[in-house]
Amino acid sequence: MTTSAQQDSVFSNTQLSVEAIPALKKLTLLPISKKYRVLNMFAIGLIALIVVGVVTGIRFQGFWSLPENLLNAYPYVVAGIVALASVWALYHFFADVRIFYAIREQDISKQSGLIFRKLSCQPILRVQHVEVNRGPLDRWAGLASLQVFSAGGEMHTFEIPGLSIERAEQLREFILAHKDIGAR
Repeated sequence: MTTSAQQDSVFSNTQLSVEAIPALKKLTLLPISKKYRVLNMFAIGLIALIVVGVVTGIRFQGFWSLPENLLNAYPYVVAGIVALASVWALYHFFADVRIFYAIREQDISKQSGLIFRKLSCQPILRVQHVEVNRGPLDRWAGLASLQVFSAGGEMHTFEIPGLSIERAEQLREFILAHKDIGAR
């Protein structure tokens, strides 16, 4: 049989005073590449141009006749596409410069959000794996995204976009080298 003193040494769940909790050291957040915002604006413009091109192609094709109300709706559809693309681009113009990241000995953090700010911290000890992703536009711009997957989750915990390929690989190697080191 175990004594009460032995059980207390194994498990403790003492209530702490909020004032007794150590203060979080201020994170030195690093910005992502400025190319990321430019790349997003370019992608939005390209998508809008393609969609307007498809709508224009359908409007002026000569294979079948379109109903008169669809022909009259063409300028409104184009205006709607331009308006949506403008709002989307405006959001990225302001939101992309508000993406920051930080890495410390024991965790990696990402801060983002234009209207609703979000700070995500992932203990390196809980990292399952890390991926460096590069789409065609990312490769063209020399950028990459770092996706951090936590243990027990099937989706990535968070993604840090807009990193230079060198920085993304450097962060990936650091996390993989330190993920098995226990908390000190």
